[in-house]
Amino acid sequence: MSEDSSKKVGRREFMGTAAAAAGFMIMAPQLVRGTAANSALRVGLLGCGGRGTADAEYLIDTGKARLVALADIFQDQLDKAKTHFDKFQKAKGYAPIERSLMFRGPNAYKEIANSKDVDVVVITTPPYFHPEHLAEVVTAGKHVYCEKPVAVDPAGCVSVLDSGRRAQGRLSLEVGFQLRNAPPYVEQVKRIHAGALGNILSGTGHYFSGYIDRPSWPGASLDERRLRNWVHYRILSGDIIVEQNIHVVDCCNWFLQGHPIKASASGSNLHRPDHGDAYTNYNVVFEYPNGVSMTFGSTQFNKGWWDVGWMFFGTKGVSETHYNGPVAIYGDNAWKYGEGASEAGGGKFSAAGVFHGNLDQADPLKKMSFVESILNNQFHNQAEQGVESALSCMMARHSAYTGREVTYEQISTSGEKWTDDIDLSQFA
Repeated sequence: MSEDSSKKVGRREFMGTAAAAAGFMIMAPQLVRGTAANSALRVGLLGCGGRGTADAEYLIDTGKARLVALADIFQDQLDKAKTHFDKFQKAKGYAPIERSLMFRGPNAYKEIANSKDVDVVVITTPPYFHPEHLAEVVTAGKHVYCEKPVAVDPAGCVSVLDSGRRAQGRLSLEVGFQLRNAPPYVEQVKRIHAGALGNILSGTGHYFSGYIDRPSWPGASLDERRLRNWVHYRILSGDIIVEQNIHVVDCCNWFLQGHPIKASASGSNLHRPDHGDAYTNYNVVFEYPNGVSMTFGSTQFNKGWWDVGWMFFGTKGVSETHYNGPVAIYGDNAWKYGEGASEAGGGKFSAAGVFHGNLDQADPLKKMSFVESILNNQFHNQAEQGVESALSCMMARHSAYTGREVTYEQISTSGEKWTDDIDLSQFA
């Protein structure tokens, strides 16, 4: 890390100094436009689980990218991904993934980041490793799509901002907040920012989901089970509020055009059916600037029902937003996006983040925007947004853990660093 971890890492101006980043690799022209033999961007997938598979498929479906490399700590994940993507890409005329571009083990992230055959790296490893993996990819001069959250602790956020500085103006650094590309939400935000609700006074949000079931992996060591089932462990995932609920918090920051300044929270891991220590529920009161108070609740154990959504209450009306269900404004400036989906709360909850209804176009548009930013040299840099939303959630998490009110200033300057005790060399 090139910056003292005690330095503030909230919303701030840092982009202007990026051009002076020392030691940064200048991209060769082929990293912008692909190879002469094939104009499609060459993508490497780092982390071959469910979300990584979905992200890579959406990129391939743009028609402007192809998956050429895989990296994972486990061989069975690599083999499964190769089988899947060889079939998926065959219909598009792409060759099978070469065995020489399948990287396994604790150093696989370095190998795929530094491969001369890769233009873009998609990072979908356990969030604990995101800052380290992101730094390696940016140092290698590759464009990067990093899934949320960008970090699990404030020290990791410092590293991510440093990567953002070094990428600025040279690389696209995209963070997996695809909800900001969902057409219903984009239109609703446009209207709210234009004054449709008047002065917003308060809000409420929720992420009520089912339990994320994972295999038991009989015969595997404890360390292996933790890595394979990382979503159940707070150090590897960041806990449910940082790993999963962050989508709603990020959207609330977007709608309110800023991050919360303090939080009071509670939660527990009661009735968790596995051996993990991540919480099963949270209840939070966020305070945003201008005295706007927002409540937030989440669960990760429901059976037979789920819903994700948020509402804001203003002097001219009320807004309502759901994953599946109405996206509307009521009051003086009434508006509704389409008819809304009719399956709110029903069906199986998607642990991989693949939803239908209001989010049908979110991922396709997000991936197309990312690809176009590279091909048109209009590079995206979402490091600051990723950090801001992660710190907002960490603030609430810390409040729940300690039972004390926590401010954004306190969490962003804390320098807190989480350390996992898994020795990755055993998986070499």
